[in-house]
Amino acid sequence: MATFVLVHPAWFGGWCWNKIASRLRAQGNTVYAPTLTGLGERSHLASREIGLQTHIDDVVNLVTFEDLGDVVLVGTSSSGTVVTGVLAQIPDRVRSAVYLDAFVPSDGQSTRDLLPPERQATLDAMVANEGDGWLLPRFGPPPWTVIVRELWQVANEADSEWMLPRLRPTPYRHFTDPVRVPASINCHRLYVRCLRSPFAGPTPFDAFAEVARSTTGWTYREIDAPHVAYITHPEEVTAVLLGAMQ
Repeated sequence: MATFVLVHPAWFGGWCWNKIASRLRAQGNTVYAPTLTGLGERSHLASREIGLQTHIDDVVNLVTFEDLGDVVLVGTSSSGTVVTGVLAQIPDRVRSAVYLDAFVPSDGQSTRDLLPPERQATLDAMVANEGDGWLLPRFGPPPWTVIVRELWQVANEADSEWMLPRLRPTPYRHFTDPVRVPASINCHRLYVRCLRSPFAGPTPFDAFAEVARSTTGWTYREIDAPHVAYITHPEEVTAVLLGAMQ
């Protein structure tokens, strides 16, 4: 059996892992799904002082205070940067790191750095115009209903109705602060690419997938699912995570 720490991305909270957590626990595993400061049920703590290091500390402190070891650490989308920062601080406590359709920054990079320039400009404008200069209100110009049902391809109405009232604005430094990456990472890393992209052409995740395919120390997997597969395809994601225990 394994200990899983599941780290949610921007706008979400630990709640987004409920389907995965219940399945992993049913197999006898221990599962933690912390909510990062300023999001989910901790959204009342949001402030302009919250940065990437705050979110790294959220996870590091959970692992340290619960005295966890041999952890399977899982990040998705922007929390790939959080997971990378956690690896830099407590490498001896992590068995393997799973990047589920996640950003994989190099040393000194931020999540924002890994986005196309036009996407950077869009998010910057939203923060300036709608977020008082520090809060990112949503994923893009469309309303959340369109984002969830069309871009993220959440076809099940019950799932979308569950998600929509729980999404929260994200302190923008989650995206803009750089991360420190250790010179060497000794734990095994798994990259899982979700293949159902709504965008034409390559995305940043395709570049990370290609690196994982060809780099020693990485394993690469694919699942036929959209970006939020932990909600839309929990069985497939659970199977991949159980495989990461090997």
